[in-house]
Amino acid sequence: MKGKLLVFLFLLLAFGGFIAFKFFVLDKRSVGGKLKVLASPVSSVFLDNKTIGKTPYEGETPVGEYMLKLIPEVTGTESASWQSKIKIYPNALTYVDRELGSSDLTSAGVILTAVKMTSAPKKKDTGEVEVESEPAGAIVYLDNDEKGIAPLILSEVQVGDHELSVYVPGFFRRTQKINIDKGYRTVASFKLALDQSQKKIEEVTATEEGSLATKEASGSASTKSFSIIIQDTPTGWLRVRSEPTLNSSEEAKVNPKEEFTVLEEKDGWYKIEYKKGETGWVSAQYVEKVKK
Repeated sequence: MKGKLLVFLFLLLAFGGFIAFKFFVLDKRSVGGKLKVLASPVSSVFLDNKTIGKTPYEGETPVGEYMLKLIPEVTGTESASWQSKIKIYPNALTYVDRELGSSDLTSAGVILTAVKMTSAPKKKDTGEVEVESEPAGAIVYLDNDEKGIAPLILSEVQVGDHELSVYVPGFFRRTQKINIDKGYRTVASFKLALDQSQKKIEEVTATEEGSLATKEASGSASTKSFSIIIQDTPTGWLRVRSEPTLNSSEEAKVNPKEEFTVLEEKDGWYKIEYKKGETGWVSAQYVEKVKK
């Protein structure tokens, strides 16, 4: 009887050890996250120089940091390849969407990850959004409401679906749908593509201004004064800033269809008198010159 009891205890301990090994070792090793990759044009997907498929790609990936690389599959394409470090978190999705241009300047994309907040949110049913941009200093909008300049962290964001977008003058605006989970921070890293049409406009403007300067020097022209009309914006109004930079303070707001005389022009900004005796700068992106 005693021998049978010892055998039973041995089997019980062995079973307990197996369960512990399974849950604390084997299961821990198998913890992973999901990786979803989209790209235009269709591209081969590499993780740490090992091919894992082609876009659109979605699959389970062990937790860790990887070098993700995309190589366009279309022969004769002018699209450049791209690579960047990404992180895979436990039971979370890492989302990569990339538009491959002919160079890094004309390429765009976003990387989204969700990580557990270090402390519980103060407000019920909320999470956070962290925004990074390349180039830095992008204007950040959440549900068409301007929130500030990247990089920044938005706290107490209501759980659910939202629209996140970033914009830098001279670059294409990029918008991304995001979902906020309770107690999680969604990290969004944006890369914006250069708007080459704006560059061409600037080159033409510079040529015209050079020509005008030559005429003024010869006495055949005397003024560059013109008026502008405020155009529609995502927020329904346009900020007037103290200086011609995105980081300067807000002085006032002007509304679409309002007309102002330009006092000075500098690097894509117009200086206006928005109120009698008070002046500020507005972005040229949301204005139209009045045709004479």
